[in-house]
Amino acid sequence: MSAFAASAVVADLRDRIRQFDGRAARDRAVLPFGVPEIDERLPGGGLALASLHEVCGGGNDAVEGAAAMLFAAGIAARTKGQVLWCLTRPDLFAPALAQAGLAPGRVIYVEAGDEKSLLLCFEEGLRHGGLGAVVAEVARLSMTASRRLQLAAEAGGTLGLALRRFRHLKEAAAFDQPTAAVTRWRVSVRPSLALPVPGIGRAQWLLELTRCRAGAAAEFDVEATDGEGRIAFSSRLADRPAAALPRSRGATG
Repeated sequence: MSAFAASAVVADLRDRIRQFDGRAARDRAVLPFGVPEIDERLPGGGLALASLHEVCGGGNDAVEGAAAMLFAAGIAARTKGQVLWCLTRPDLFAPALAQAGLAPGRVIYVEAGDEKSLLLCFEEGLRHGGLGAVVAEVARLSMTASRRLQLAAEAGGTLGLALRRFRHLKEAAAFDQPTAAVTRWRVSVRPSLALPVPGIGRAQWLLELTRCRAGAAAEFDVEATDGEGRIAFSSRLADRPAAALPRSRGATG
C-alpha cells in the first residue's frame, strides 16, 4: 500500500472513531461561502471548520500572492472570535485585511523567527480552541506537519488556513505534493470588468479548488472579497452559455 493510500485509510478510521467520542457533530460544522455554485461542491455545503485548508496564489508573484492573502482574510473574517495570524516576514498590510472584512482589532499577529517556530505557533493556535481561525504563512508544508496541524484543528475545533508563500519556483512546485489538508485553493487575478464611468471595477479572480476531500476539483470565476469577507459569482458569467461555464476536473479527494 502506498503512503498516500495508507493516509487515506487512517483518515477514514479517524472519522469513524470521532463518531463514538462525541466530536462528530462539531467536526461537521462548516463555513459556507454563500455562493451556491461553490458551496454545492463542498461536502456539507461549506468549508469544514475543524480542519486545515491550503491557499496559494496562481503565480509566483506579489500580485497573485496578495489575492491569495485577501481570499484567506475573507474566510477568517467570517468566523467568530479572534484570528491568529502567524508569519515570518513583517510585510503584512493590515489595511488590506480590513478591506477584506478582517478588522484590526480581531487580529493577533505572531512573528516567528523561522518556519519551524511558525508551524509550532500554528499548531498551538489551532489546538487552543478559543480562536475563530488561525492563518499561517508557510512556504513548505510536509505531510507529517500537515497531519499534526489537521489533528490540532480537530482537537481545537478551529479552522486553519495554511497560506503558502513561495520564494522560488521549487517551493511553488511543491504545492502539488499531497498533504492532509481538507481543501486546497489556488487564486489567480483576472482583469476587472469595465465600468460605465471612469474608475476601477471590483477585482476578479479565477478560484481553483484543486483538492477537496470527499469531493471533486472545480474552477470558479468570482468577484474578489468585499468589505464583509464575501466573494461573489462573477457577473461576467451572467450571459455566458451553459456549455461555457467552468467545468469540474477529476475528483482529487
